Amino acid sequence: MNYKDTAAEVLKYVGGKENISHFEHCSTRLRFSLIDTSKANVEKLKSVPGVIAVKMTGQCQVVIGNEVVEVYDEVIDMIGSLATNTGSSNKPKEKQKIGSVILDFIVGVFQPLVPAIAGGGVLKSILLLVSLMGLLDANGQTYKILNQIGDAPLYFLPILVAVTTANKLKVNTLVALASVGALILPNMTAMLTEGAHLFGFTVKNIAYAYQVFPAILTVLLFAQVEKLFTRISPKAIRIFFVPMMSLLITVPISLLILGPLGFTLGQGFAAVILAVFAKVGWIAVALLATVLPLMVATGMHKAMVPYAVTAMGAGKEVLYLPASLAHNIAESGACFAIALRTKDKRLRSTAISAGISALFGITEPALYGVTLQNKKVLTSVMIGSFIGGTFIGIVGLQAFVLVGPGLASLSMFISEDLPKNIINAIIGLVISFAVSFVAAFILGKDKKVKEEQQDFISNLTAEKEFKSPIIGQMIPLSEVKDEVFSSKIMGEGIAVIPSKGELYAPVDGKIEMIFDTNHALGMTTVNGAQILFHVGIDTVQLGGKYFTPQVKVGDEVKAGDLLLTFNIDKIVAEGFDPVTMAVVTNKDKYSVKVADLKNVDRKDTLMFVTALGN
Repeated sequence: MNYKDTAAEVLKYVGGKENISHFEHCSTRLRFSLIDTSKANVEKLKSVPGVIAVKMTGQCQVVIGNEVVEVYDEVIDMIGSLATNTGSSNKPKEKQKIGSVILDFIVGVFQPLVPAIAGGGVLKSILLLVSLMGLLDANGQTYKILNQIGDAPLYFLPILVAVTTANKLKVNTLVALASVGALILPNMTAMLTEGAHLFGFTVKNIAYAYQVFPAILTVLLFAQVEKLFTRISPKAIRIFFVPMMSLLITVPISLLILGPLGFTLGQGFAAVILAVFAKVGWIAVALLATVLPLMVATGMHKAMVPYAVTAMGAGKEVLYLPASLAHNIAESGACFAIALRTKDKRLRSTAISAGISALFGITEPALYGVTLQNKKVLTSVMIGSFIGGTFIGIVGLQAFVLVGPGLASLSMFISEDLPKNIINAIIGLVISFAVSFVAAFILGKDKKVKEEQQDFISNLTAEKEFKSPIIGQMIPLSEVKDEVFSSKIMGEGIAVIPSKGELYAPVDGKIEMIFDTNHALGMTTVNGAQILFHVGIDTVQLGGKYFTPQVKVGDEVKAGDLLLTFNIDKIVAEGFDPVTMAVVTNKDKYSVKVADLKNVDRKDTLMFVTALGN
């Protein structure tokens, strides 16, 4: 992938820098918060080389896959600071569905937390593994200090949440952090433990370390208070008055009301999930694993993240992460099966790359690149997820680190109290992979290979007649006043001085490319020949004026279909030569015979194209 080109194309089709209010990335996706989502050209984005899929769910999410960081860096180089776009637009904000707003908020708050939590959790699990192997004394100072480092992200989870929530709400991050930090001050914790009163009201004794929802509610309140006092305070004292009043109002209300409410909400959320798990047991894990492909594809799995973060604050998670292990590995097994049996080289390459990613816990490339393209492959993944999830649910697998389950992160299932837990995780991994692999290998055949193989061979070997794409006067390509075409560097073909501003398909094929300035387009014929149509000399300078495409990228067209209309008179009036070329660009694979004709219309055959070696 050319990261710079991909970044430039993506940036262009999301509406440019001026249409971006916030930009970030996760493990596989570029995530754009757009000022005007209608300016995002989803179809164009999907056609950019390197883009696997595009999801419009509150954010514009461009799925890149394993190379997302490189593309992100290139986009950042191009857009620089986005400070001028955060609220400076006078355009009314686009109304969004409440579900999209909530999902966007959840993703914005919780997604950035995962690297820190995962890093600390994996460190703790590796330390435990090293200790169990006898390489490090669990009672020694070195082990304890390193273990405290791993515990820091979870202990200070309220602080991390304060930062991500403040960033999402675009309020003062450091003051928001101070508001939440007051809840976990050592002296504050000691006072609450002993029994504290504020304005005559009893402050409930809650340990806010490891908690998520109290911090979110605190910053939500702070955001409203800050906006209020920013609006009403004199500018001369705003620098200290707004933070002072925000802290003075936000922290007491959080201690008395929002903190206990958030704590109860978090505990209740986790309790409901665990109650369902206790009620139906292994079935819950198996069913969740089975539907995870659909949940991830639609972004619904993000709704499980707050529960997982809350549960991890208590030390373990028994539903979402174990189910994710079965699903992730099932995706990998299906991809490797498809890579082994497909005859499509591009699909094989995608499947291998996506299979490796899924094996290490990242499933989006597999989902969008392979699984969702074929119902039988999706069925295979769901079968593998269900059977693997059933085993994992029955043995009661527990996860101790919030990270995407996969081969490299298996240490997340290590427990000193449950020595068989890691063994069960490995067995579940093998079952999920094997079942999905076998199912996909049996079911996931290239559906149309056998049916269309003979037609495809016939199309390759047959000589194709190319009708005239233009009505007008035909001239030798060598006489075109553009060396790129006249020297035939671009390929062999024909040139016609048009008498009518209409371009037609000379043969059946598929539209592969349309220039931004609409003066040129490309198509691939049924026998694989790549044709470039170019209307006029240097007409790119017109910037698209006088050209109107009648098709879009991806359209299947038949011989005689109208592809493009253009205004000859205005093109000539602007001083441009309107001669139109049609050349076979993959000339190394095809022989081209050009007819000797003068005045031509759509019924005339101008070229004969045959694949070489047939």
